[in-house]
Amino acid sequence: MESKLVIYNTLTRQKERFEPINAPHVGMYVCGPTVYGDPHLGHARPAITFDVVFRYLKHLGYKVRYVRNITDVGHLEHDADEGEDKIAKKARLEQLEPMEIAQYYTNRYHQAMDMLNVLRPSIEPHATGHIIEQQQLVQQIMDRGFAYESNGSIYFDIEAYNKQYKYGILSGRSLENIKDESRELAGVGEKRNQADFALWKKAQPEHIMRWPSPWSDGFPGWHCECTAMGRKYLGETFDIHGGGMDLVFPHHECEIAQATASMGHQAVKYWMHNNMLTINGQKMGKSYNNFITLEQFFTGNHPLLEKAYSPMTIRFFVLSAHYRGTVDFSNEALVAAERGLEKLMNAIADLDRLSSMTSQCDVETEKLVKSLREKCYDAMNDDFATPQVISYLFEACTVVNKLIDHKATICADCLKELKEVMHLFAEDILGLKAEKSGTNDEREAAFGKVVDMVLELRAKAKADKDWATSDKIRDELAAAGFEVKDTKDGVTWKLNK
Repeated sequence: MESKLVIYNTLTRQKERFEPINAPHVGMYVCGPTVYGDPHLGHARPAITFDVVFRYLKHLGYKVRYVRNITDVGHLEHDADEGEDKIAKKARLEQLEPMEIAQYYTNRYHQAMDMLNVLRPSIEPHATGHIIEQQQLVQQIMDRGFAYESNGSIYFDIEAYNKQYKYGILSGRSLENIKDESRELAGVGEKRNQADFALWKKAQPEHIMRWPSPWSDGFPGWHCECTAMGRKYLGETFDIHGGGMDLVFPHHECEIAQATASMGHQAVKYWMHNNMLTINGQKMGKSYNNFITLEQFFTGNHPLLEKAYSPMTIRFFVLSAHYRGTVDFSNEALVAAERGLEKLMNAIADLDRLSSMTSQCDVETEKLVKSLREKCYDAMNDDFATPQVISYLFEACTVVNKLIDHKATICADCLKELKEVMHLFAEDILGLKAEKSGTNDEREAAFGKVVDMVLELRAKAKADKDWATSDKIRDELAAAGFEVKDTKDGVTWKLNK
């Protein structure tokens, strides 16, 4: 399978042609959430970004195994190696079992992702379900001389690793710089140097989540889970590893070191990272206490929000920027996304109601339709340039509006092609879908049937040349918020917000 897809590889810092290791099979691993709180907008961006990657690779004909982990051991407060387990802390405060906390917020995460129309991954492994694999990874690293035991904890020996390989190849940092940046931490006396990171931590008496091991009753270091689970489900080498840019260092840097130290070679061919969502230029996240949960976006219940925003508005907002670009939150940007989504979905709905009654297109319409598919593919093949795809779809929206207003003509073949391309890229690949006011789908469907029935009565009145009744129905619908348009191909309608 010859690929035209080009991906920016964080490891090489350049765009590279996508050539899977075992085409047509593709292995993709994406770092999922740590489940100790409600999902927020910062969770939405990587989920949506790699959902589009997943959708597009499958559309191209690849057999994709998409692994997205759930971190339910819990990162530690203050530092990846020190402090209190965040899930255990939440459990202690709420007087629940840690797994109750993890399961509750995993369910919340799934609910939010479903609303955002994010497809479920092929496999969703939990860190707590793979303790044995993580212990095996630690032992392999120790056996090859790149880790050491200290007071029941196991630390990765960065200096020993750096002599044979090179630590810092993903982030571009040197070992000396990393040492200089390392903070003085409680427990640093256990380490040979400050930059070493924990592979296994001996649990303190108050630590709830712990497992037996050859070294101590304890728990795995944060970085181990992805290396161990990626290898288990995708093999010793796989194609794509993704996540937020904030994970480049130290998490993904440590993953590379762990994989190389345990196997003698790197595991990942392409590293992909989405950029951050910010508020007033600062990263959005729990640790910054400036995050807005997805539920708050959907309900409008947050001081920074002027109104509620639908899940598809959030998805459109995320895709309106390239995944490697920074996106700064503002109500103005969300309102613009809301209008853009409405414009696109209304155009697709209007297009579906059109039927061609002419044998030829006007020149402008034919030119756009015949180039639209290729331009959208070119944009997606250029490192998943979703904003460019949206801009091409907006150009198509302009043509649709002209068709509705009898300012353009389209033949049957071009109409079919335009419908196929609009649905393919807007819905199947970008994952957008129409949203109507209200939440009860069955009620909305019945509502639409009633409107169509009223319009049939109007059509009968027009056929009987009962212009007064026809105009009255149109005017009453307009007063109720419906925009009715008569075209030579039939009648279209939409409910104005």
